[in-house]
Amino acid sequence: MLLIPHRGENPDEAALPGDYRKSLAIVRVADGPVQVRGVGEELGLDVTARGRVEPLRAKMTKLAHRGWVHKRPDGRFTARR
Repeated sequence: MLLIPHRGENPDEAALPGDYRKSLAIVRVADGPVQVRGVGEELGLDVTARGRVEPLRAKMTKLAHRGWVHKRPDGRFTARR
């Protein structure tokens, strides 16, 4: 079983772990595409060092690969409709 299910299998975000749900919620309420650094700031993470942002980038990319968010060519993320 996948920790992060594909959106098509279970479109209910309650199936996602809490930290993934929080990131998804931040992307959904944003006015436009968001950078990982912006999501990290909203989560209260220390985003001053690149190494602190990379684990969050991996989570956001995983959400994109599973269909929960869209990753744009410029690396920013938007909500799926």
